[in-house]
This record gives sequence, structure tokens and C-alpha cells, in this order.
Amino acid sequence: MTPKPEQNKWGLSFHHLGLAVNEPEPAVTFLTGLGYQIGSIIFDPLQNVNLSLCRHAQMPDVEIIFPAPGGGPLDKLLATRKGGLVYHMCFVSEDIDSALEALETEGGLRIFPISPVKKAVLFGGKEVSFYLVEGVGIIEIIDERSLSGER
Repeated sequence: MTPKPEQNKWGLSFHHLGLAVNEPEPAVTFLTGLGYQIGSIIFDPLQNVNLSLCRHAQMPDVEIIFPAPGGGPLDKLLATRKGGLVYHMCFVSEDIDSALEALETEGGLRIFPISPVKKAVLFGGKEVSFYLVEGVGIIEIIDERSLSGER
């Protein structure tokens, strides 16, 4: 079941934290010890990364992201943070354009797109986009409308 955005100022509903690592084993060991169910590893050719969505009944979902051979979007990040890091928060929206506009106009936040919209293998082909929110960090937004043709 896909979460629906809560009624909040931005029209965003929390989905997961993104954990970038060079190798998945230490993260899997840590999260398993915390009681997480580790999802299957999925290769995303559009981003050239490997992904695993980990779920827990009482804690936030965590997406483990690690490089695939041939270079990709994590290379620079992991070159300086060899131990890995939580580098993005992910949200779901049914109206990304309105959410981004509200963040900028009502919130006074500066938003910078950092990658083109892509279909996400891990989320059944739904479109995802990444933004730098100045003073906050990187957010990913899953477009709930992208498979329904409403966008």
C-alpha cells in the first residue's frame, strides 16, 4: 500500500531515508540487528546504482544505495564519505509542482533541482526527482500521479 500525503503545508508525506554506502554488508548487518527486514537488491540502470528498501514496523524505512560498476551518481559523495552516510530524505507527493511552489513561496526556501525526473525501478516505475533544499539538504520526491497518467 502506498502512503498518501498527509494534509500539511507542503503536500509531502515522509517515505524513507536514503543511506549511501560503498558496500551493503555493514549496513545490512546493522539494520538487521535493529530488526529491519532487508528487501531484495535491485539494480536501477537509469541511475546505475543498486538499491534495497529495508522496512521496520516501528522505525522509518531505509533505502540502502550502493554503486554499480561503471560509475554513477554516488561516486563523488562516497569518495569523501567512505564510511557511508544518510544523504537524502524521501517524500511522496500527489502534486509535486504545488509542493515545490509552496516550499519556495510560503516557506521561503530555495529549491534547486539536481537531477532530471526518472522512472524508479524500486518504486514500480513511478517518477522520482531530487532537489537540494538550501539549508536542509537533498530530498527525493516520488510522484504518486506518474503511473496514473495524471501528470
